[in-house]
Amino acid sequence: MADTVHSLIARLHDLLVAQLTEGPTTGVAGVHDVVARAAGLGPDGAWIAAAGHVSLGGTALVQGQPDRTISHLEAAVEAGYNDCVALHAGPVRPLHRDPRFQALYRRMRVTQGDLDEFFWLHREMWTAVRDAQDATVDNIGRLDTGVSSLPQAPMPTREPHTVGVLITRVDLAATQSALRQAALKAEFQRSAGNTSLDLIDGSWDHPRALYDARHADELETRRRQAAEARAFVERPGAGTTLGACPPLGSITYPS
Repeated sequence: MADTVHSLIARLHDLLVAQLTEGPTTGVAGVHDVVARAAGLGPDGAWIAAAGHVSLGGTALVQGQPDRTISHLEAAVEAGYNDCVALHAGPVRPLHRDPRFQALYRRMRVTQGDLDEFFWLHREMWTAVRDAQDATVDNIGRLDTGVSSLPQAPMPTREPHTVGVLITRVDLAATQSALRQAALKAEFQRSAGNTSLDLIDGSWDHPRALYDARHADELETRRRQAAEARAFVERPGAGTTLGACPPLGSITYPS
């Protein structure tokens, strides 16, 4: 079956989800394969190859290999990567002193409209993790057998000015998928456990279970409304002209 942009995006998404759920070194060979296959698509696949290099750079970073990290980032920037917000995350900041990193950062260009979305995408990753943690705490001790979902904000649909936005959208989608999978797994386990308790000795507290189910539905409704309200809205008048990224060290990573 021939590779397509959509098939490689789906493959990369799955690999990123595996890294988030099983560890950053998971699927490294698969990411290398995606990079090679994306290169075979020519210009259309360049940004997918860049996304793969970003992933490989992140793996090298957690393994304490700054030279390999910078090498992958250089390849990513060459292919259009320009997420200057991501390059201000805590684990990356030690690289700011490296002249090679400074040089690749200066090469990146971004529009104000895309920069706005980069901030939103990273803020949404942080918010999604926080919501998942809150939902885990809220579900402790629930006696009902219902399964709650983990509402998440919709992905922006605007046409970006640069392909770097597409890369970070894949990162957010993978984060959302990983959190959703973990939440559903925990919910099914809790539900099955409560069902088993009732079958074993019939001592299940039905009134409490009904209360817990109603409370869980209310919480899920509030989370869904909050997620919908967080949807990205393009700022009127946001610039569309390419310019240099904000000075290195001037961005506070969203939290």
